[in-house]
Amino acid sequence: MIPLTPRLQQAINLATKLHDGQTRKGDGLPYILHPFSVAWLLASRDCDEDVVIAGLMHDVLEDVPEYSFVELEKDFGEKIARIVKDVSEDKDPRIQEDEKATWLERKRKYLEHLAGAQSDALLVSAADKLHNLRSMRSAYATQGPSMWEKFNSPLSKRLWFYEEVLGILQARLESSLVEELESELAQFQKDLA
Repeated sequence: MIPLTPRLQQAINLATKLHDGQTRKGDGLPYILHPFSVAWLLASRDCDEDVVIAGLMHDVLEDVPEYSFVELEKDFGEKIARIVKDVSEDKDPRIQEDEKATWLERKRKYLEHLAGAQSDALLVSAADKLHNLRSMRSAYATQGPSMWEKFNSPLSKRLWFYEEVLGILQARLESSLVEELESELAQFQKDLA
């Protein structure tokens, strides 16, 4: 486990501030729980500090209108900014567009980019998707099928996306996170049957 350095504390503080007031779609919990969980998954796999910080910051470029790539690079350096960019969808959080209309296009671009991303970004993606699946399973267990009404895509498209991400990660990344993601997805599919 990595120590809590001043730089890591800076990332915790900033992620908490930037995601203040945001909630998760599936369960309505404070959004910051997700970046914290992603960072925890990465830290527990002995990832280096840069990867853990990228895990904390992984959603800021697509979800926080007042924070840019330039600011991220200034705050944490080129490596972390690149990792976050590699795992970010191609969307501007300042533009209120029809999320349902662009969901499939954004996911296809994400998959295309992920197929060529560096291993640090693959680790962050694996931890992100693993925590998302765990959260969806938990929300589904308490809310049932009505939870899908909160999302911008139907269940079939969400499962397709996770299967595609898993395929890329299986081909390109050796990590226990990939095995856990595979197991979590298989269990979720059983839960839905």
